[in-house]
Amino acid sequence: MITSFGKIADPIADKLLTGAAFVVLSMLGELWWWVTIVILVREWGITIMRFVVIRYGVMAASKGGKTKTVLQTAALIALLLPLAPFVGAWWLWFAWVLTALALIVTVVTGIDYVIKAVQLRNAAVNKSTGTEDK
Repeated sequence: MITSFGKIADPIADKLLTGAAFVVLSMLGELWWWVTIVILVREWGITIMRFVVIRYGVMAASKGGKTKTVLQTAALIALLLPLAPFVGAWWLWFAWVLTALALIVTVVTGIDYVIKAVQLRNAAVNKSTGTEDK
């Protein structure tokens, strides 16, 4: 079931869980801080932006946003599983590739959400002033 509350609460829960894992990995020296900071700034920035534009409408998670969450989760699992000693150094490379993909999709979808928020706001403002396209 999709609800307005779920559209807001679910992304926040995802951000808390993944954000904590990224911070812990950075604290342990397993992940560069700049990667964690870029991801956290995007995550919390989009969350704050959603609250700002909520008066114009609710922004549901996009397919790109869901892909971002899957990639971040896969990257975290790959970084957290101590498989490299058992399967070889390729596992660490695999984890880094997943992390790079997650970082790229995180930034790209962040930009996409900003564009969608501006469009949502403009559409609502135009509708309220009667200047929408006919």
